[in-house]
Amino acid sequence: MTAKSNTRSTARLAAVQALFQHHMEKTPVPRLLKEFHDHRLGAEIEDEQYQPVEVEFFDEIVIGVSEKRDEIDALVTSKLASGWSIGRLDKTMLQILRAGAFELMARDDVPTATVINEYVDVAHAFFNKKDSGFVNGLLDAIAKQVRGS
Repeated sequence: MTAKSNTRSTARLAAVQALFQHHMEKTPVPRLLKEFHDHRLGAEIEDEQYQPVEVEFFDEIVIGVSEKRDEIDALVTSKLASGWSIGRLDKTMLQILRAGAFELMARDDVPTATVINEYVDVAHAFFNKKDSGFVNGLLDAIAKQVRGS
């Protein structure tokens, strides 16, 4: 794995955490970004050194999801099984799907398989294999719609 992909992987995980905080606490995005920049990204917390993060990439995901949330949520909702709604999704799962969908929509320079695999890896940090498979399937369906691939 290259250093750039490693810092992007860390940025994706941090973005999901920031989006979760934004969702739960309604922290305004500028304040949220400052808090993460100042205290979390690449920081040492309780004697644990956090991995370096591609900060611009982190910011792009958090800001992009925030700005396009309605469009992203409509896209995610359209791929859910009948009878399911965004409100039924686990709040962390929702942020993973939002971030992945945003990246598929906005970053066509990042290969589809990379985006999907990265967010499946993020899901592994929080969920079991079955739930990670859900992320894979849903992001794949979104990719087919927004990228035609």
